[in-house]
Amino acid sequence: MSVRDLTILGCSSQQPTRMRNHGAYLVRWNDEGLLFDPGEGTQRQFIFAGIAPPVVTRIFISHFHGDHCLGLGSMLMRLNLDKVPHTIHCYYPASGKKYFQRLRYGTIYHEIINVVEHPVEANGIVDSDDNFTIEAAFLDHGIDNIGWRITEKDCRKYDKEKLLQAGIKGPLVKELIEKGSLTLHDKTFTLEEMSWIRKGDSLAVIIDTRRCQAALDLAKNARLALIESTYSEEHRDLAYRNHHLTAKEAALIAKEAGAEQLILTHFSARYQDLSPLLDEARAIFPNTDISKDFKVFKFPRE
Repeated sequence: MSVRDLTILGCSSQQPTRMRNHGAYLVRWNDEGLLFDPGEGTQRQFIFAGIAPPVVTRIFISHFHGDHCLGLGSMLMRLNLDKVPHTIHCYYPASGKKYFQRLRYGTIYHEIINVVEHPVEANGIVDSDDNFTIEAAFLDHGIDNIGWRITEKDCRKYDKEKLLQAGIKGPLVKELIEKGSLTLHDKTFTLEEMSWIRKGDSLAVIIDTRRCQAALDLAKNARLALIESTYSEEHRDLAYRNHHLTAKEAALIAKEAGAEQLILTHFSARYQDLSPLLDEARAIFPNTDISKDFKVFKFPRE
C-alpha cells in the first residue's frame, strides 16, 4: 500500500521563528506528492524531513503573500536539477499569474522539466484524473486566495469471503468484473452482491481566511482538514482585522462540516506555546492535532 500521510514542513505565518519555518505542507498519497504553499526555505525543510524533493508531482499556491509562495522558485529549480521525468502541475489564483511567472523565472537556469500551469479563475473542479478530483474555492482573505479539496476516486472492493463461498476465483473473478454477473452451478451472482463501492477520502486545505461558506463546503465530511488558526480567541479582533481564523473558529468549521480530523497550522509568531490554541480547539472539536515542523500525520485507508 502506498504512503498516505501529511508532513508539516513549516507552520509559521508571516515570519518564521526559531522553531517554526514559513508554512509548507507535503501530502504523499496514491504515489503522488502534493505540496501546498511552499514558503521560504521549503527546499531545505525537505532535507531535514528526510524526504526527497522529486516526490512532488503537484504544487498548490493558495495566494501570493510571501509566506505562501517564496519557496516556489527554489522548489521548481530543485526539481529541474533532479531532472524529474514526471510532469509538475501547478495550481494558483489566475489573478496572480504575473507573480507565479516571476517566481518561476526569478533566476537564470536552463529549464528541462515539464511544468503545467493551472491558473484558477472560478470555484469548482479544476482538474480530475485517475488519482484525484481537485476542487478550488475562493476564501475571504482580502485578496484572491484559494482553498483546496482533494478527493481520491471511488473504488470497488470485493468481498473475499463471499467469493470464496461461491467458488469464484481466478479467471472467474475477471469474468464477473467484465460481464457484471456470473452463473456458476445454476446460480447467478452479480457484481453488486459480491462487492461494494468504497468512497474516496477527501483532504481539505484551508489557509488564510475569515470564516466563510467556502471553508465549510471544502471541509464537508473531509477525512483530514488542515485549517489555519493564526490566532487564539484572546486576539479574535486581530484575526478578523487581518482576515484570519482563531483556533476556536477553525474547530467550529471542522465540527459543522463533519470533518473527521482537524490539523491546526499557520501560527502567529507571538505564540511560543501553542497549547492554549490546541486546548480551545479541542473544547469544540476533540479530534484536533496541532502542527509542528516535521511532524507527520498518517491517514491510512480504512
